[in-house]
This record gives sequence, C-alpha cells and structure tokens, in this order.
Amino acid sequence: MRRFGTAARLALGTASALGLARFAYGLLLPGMRDDLGWTLAEAGAMSTANGLGYLVGALATAPLVRRLGTTAAFRWGMAVTAATLAGTAVSADFTVLLVVRAASGVSGAVVFVTGGVIAARRNVLTVYFAGAGLGIAVSGATIPLLGGHWRAVWLGMGLAAALATAVSWTAARTDDVVGGTLGRAVIRPLAPVAVAYALFAVGYITYITFLSAYLAERDTLAWGVASTWTALGLAVVFSPVLWDRPLRTWRGGRALAAILALLGGSAVVALVGAVVPSAVLYGLTFMCVPAAVTALIKARVADPTATLAAFTTLFAAGQTVGPWLAGVVADRTSTDATVLWTAVLCWAGALVALCVKGSASAGRGPRPRTRRAPGPPGRSSPVPGATGRRPPGPARPGPDPRTEA
Repeated sequence: MRRFGTAARLALGTASALGLARFAYGLLLPGMRDDLGWTLAEAGAMSTANGLGYLVGALATAPLVRRLGTTAAFRWGMAVTAATLAGTAVSADFTVLLVVRAASGVSGAVVFVTGGVIAARRNVLTVYFAGAGLGIAVSGATIPLLGGHWRAVWLGMGLAAALATAVSWTAARTDDVVGGTLGRAVIRPLAPVAVAYALFAVGYITYITFLSAYLAERDTLAWGVASTWTALGLAVVFSPVLWDRPLRTWRGGRALAAILALLGGSAVVALVGAVVPSAVLYGLTFMCVPAAVTALIKARVADPTATLAAFTTLFAAGQTVGPWLAGVVADRTSTDATVLWTAVLCWAGALVALCVKGSASAGRGPRPRTRRAPGPPGRSSPVPGATGRRPPGPARPGPDPRTEA
C-alpha cells in the first residue's frame, strides 16, 4: 500500500505536466478562440508552441539531470510548470501566450522524462502515466462549466499544479549521484519503436487538441463537453488495470501495436457520432503508449535516461507539427479531418510496432553467467558449490611398502 501511495504521488507529475499544462488547453480552446478571434490554424499554433517547448525540454533533460540529478530536475520542472500555468492568465497578446505556452512545454518535458525514469526504476510505469488522467478528469469536470472565463481557469490550474508539486516532492527522492555520467542514447536497435512513437505523436495530439472544437461544431452543451472529458480522464486513470499485464508479458511490440490499433479505432468511433464511447476508448489507450515505449526501452537499455530523453525529443517533434498541420487541413475542410488524422497515423504506427521483436516489454533480462574461479593454466575450475559438485579432496595414501611382506 505504501508503494502504491508513493507511485500515486509521483503520478501527480503527469497530472500537472500533461493533464493540466498540455491537454487542458483543448478544453479552453473554444473560449479563447472566441474571445481572442483566433482561426483554427492560430489555435493549432498555440499547441505547436507548447510542443516546440516540449522539444527543447526533451533536449535539455539529459544535461540537466547530469547537473542537478533526477530528483531535483523533476522537482524544479514541477515548480516551473505551476508558474507557467498561472502565467498564461496574465496577457491576451498572441506572442506572449506563445512564449508562456512554450515555457510550459519545456518544464513539462523535464517532468515527463525524469518522472518516467523514476517510475521505471520502481516498476510503476502504468500508474505514473495514468496520472495524466487525473488532470484531464478534474479539468474536464470544471472548465466547460466556467464558460469563457479562461483567465481564471489558467490561474486555478497554476494553483493546483503548485499543490501537486508540494505533494509529489518526497515521492521523487532517488539515490542519484549528482554530476555522474549517463548511458548513451540507443536509437538504431529500437528504430521500429521510434518510428511507431513518432507516428503516434503526430497523430494522437490532434484528437485531444481539437476535441472541444469538434464538440462545439455539433452544438454540444457544456455539460456534454464536461461529461465527455471527464469520462476520458477517468478512463486514463483506470487504464493500468487493462494494460499492466500485457506490457509485462506480451512479446516484442505486440502490446504497443494493440494499443495503437485501438487508439486509431477510438477516432473512427467519434466519426460515427458516438463521442463519449470514443473518448473512453481513447482514454484507455493513449497514455499507455508512452508506458509501452518506456517498458521496451527499459528492457533493452541498461541506463535508460539518455534514450528516454532522445525518444521524448522525437515525440515532442511530432507533437509540434501535428496540431498545426491538422489545423490547416481542418480550416479547409472541417474538424472531422483532425479526428481522421488520428486514426490513420495511429494505425500506421500499429503496423510498424508489429516489427518490434524480442522478449516481453518489461521482462527479465538474461540470466547471469556462472562465476568461475581462476584455476591452473590451461583449465578453469568452478567456484565451490556453484555447480552442486564437491571440490576434489586430498588423494588417499597408498599402502606403506614397509608393511608389505
């Protein structure tokens, strides 16, 4: 129970950095767009700025961990995220908002990577990534009911993130040596995982960014928007129950492929009008993709920090271009295009993930070899007891020739 409590407090990292700082913007988008006169492309550019900041943060995480350590980097990332959330309320200027959203992306990436490293060491990956659902559920249940008061919402989320920083402070404690060396990033052996992750990043973000705009075009009432987002967030919270075992036992990229296939299916469900079931299926899958990728990396790389930072950089690059491209397409067609975008790219990622071979995602590594002690030149002798055999004893004395008659 204590282990779960620590994991839950650590999961406030993704609740703050993703659930509030990243995904809640989709809820605020209709109100900000109406109040500030944005086009869909401009609204997508705001999400792109956050993604660009996320890219910078991912690149900066490994050097920051070397300098400060994993624990301090996580804590400072949480504090800066809280400050940038509150800071989004201070201005209506488009350029200022772009800068603040970018800064929020930088700190969010640091929290995402360092928290993932800590969670991987403690084998609580699914719980950690499910924390984003708490932020989505809380914001989903409250923001649509507040109408166009987007400034008050940003300030309130900043206060909530500050509280999350305080509660998660001790949960992030590790035994890192500050100034130590990190392992090198491993990319080439994990190429199919990287490609699948990139396709996911470009695709998934458009669904959650434009979900509220999609609902608004269909004249969905505020309580309908709130219930849809709350259902999505709660589905994320409960997703570990569904995916924890597959991530530990299914071989190669099968779990990742299954998650991506269902994620693409959730978008198609929305296109046929079943928005709430679509949101639930989306919530049960999308945050399990980073968990699956982290598990695959952990199973194949001894020190995953640099590799996770490199994959998060790739992920951030996809998030940066995805909303803008989808927004441009939607301006020329309709918001249906943003949902279809998610389906096609996630299905493509699922096909690539099937190319990942090897043992279970988070399975055990190879058995250690039997240690042998040095022996005489030309031969080696096992350590006593290592093979279950007794070491040879002293030779028995032969008969005494003086007693022979």
